[in-house]
Amino acid sequence: MLILRKLLLSTHLRASRVFFSSNTSPLKYQEHKIRIGKYDINYLQVGNGPHKVLCAPGALGTIWTDFKPQIEGFMKDKFSLVVWDPPGYGKSYPPEKEFSLNFYENDADTALQLMKELQIPKFSLLGFSDGGITGLILAAKYPDAVNKLVVWGANSFILPKEMESYKAIRDTNKWSKKLLEPLFEVYGKENFPQYWASWVDAMERIYETNKGNICSNVVKNIKCPTFILYGEKDPLVDCVHVSHLHTHINGSRIHLYPEGKHHVHLRYAEDFNKRVQEFLLLT
Repeated sequence: MLILRKLLLSTHLRASRVFFSSNTSPLKYQEHKIRIGKYDINYLQVGNGPHKVLCAPGALGTIWTDFKPQIEGFMKDKFSLVVWDPPGYGKSYPPEKEFSLNFYENDADTALQLMKELQIPKFSLLGFSDGGITGLILAAKYPDAVNKLVVWGANSFILPKEMESYKAIRDTNKWSKKLLEPLFEVYGKENFPQYWASWVDAMERIYETNKGNICSNVVKNIKCPTFILYGEKDPLVDCVHVSHLHTHINGSRIHLYPEGKHHVHLRYAEDFNKRVQEFLLLT
């Protein structure tokens, strides 16, 4: 029971900080929608700097649950951020995301299409957790589109112990009311439990069908400068993923937060923003 409780307090945080942060946009920021496929993709643009950056949230994450400190903290004269709700998440919901075996690649394709629609043919990419996976695939598949890549809390394959963690928290009836209520507000009380279960089921299908591989076979194709950040106490992503990415992405660099967990960009926002901006501006 104690192990399960720890999982409920940590593993499902992969589904974003929606439990602890507001999903509401401050009045001074104007969000927009653009039709891509069957989704009305919700996005925010902030800043007027020459360096264009796409920010990709984690599983079930949104613009404001996952990137508030970056939206407010990045230098507006140096960067122009595009932060999106991925297909089926946040205000890009409904309809629900189709959790197919290749849903990460579908998200990468949609993200590229969004930037094309915004007339931004080349950009850097910040990807958190599942958004990091999207970023890895996008950078590998479309090398001419990505200037630089920053990922944290991301994995290119699933370990057996990680799969067991996902399965242990599939049933949301075991979650606390405090953790569920904000998610109900976004996805609906009737819809969220099955929606979350669909994500877990997708992880299991990927694990069984692809022998745990998500995108580890393509990361070697990433050519852009890449920055990998990691919290050494991350309960969701094993440290082996950092070494794997660093080994297979030529010229990549790493920064470790010894006391950090999954959301290093929120807990260490000031330091994170400083390091990432310096990396992006480095010529």
